[in-house]
Amino acid sequence: MRATWNGAVLAESEDTIVVEGNHYFPTDSLNRDHFKESSKQSTCFWKGVASYYDVEVEGQTDAGAT
Repeated sequence: MRATWNGAVLAESEDTIVVEGNHYFPTDSLNRDHFKESSKQSTCFWKGVASYYDVEVEGQTDAGAT
């Protein structure tokens, strides 16, 4: 599985975990050059707290993307 945005590879792994149709990548498969921490968080009663990142590629930002 490969995640891309604006032509950049954000993550790539053969070991994603699928939950409710969404692929979750292992943290070591992320291309950290494109991720910046965001203050956004959400809580799910069975998955717990999720933290988000802003994705930046070629000067464009997708805020709270992941």
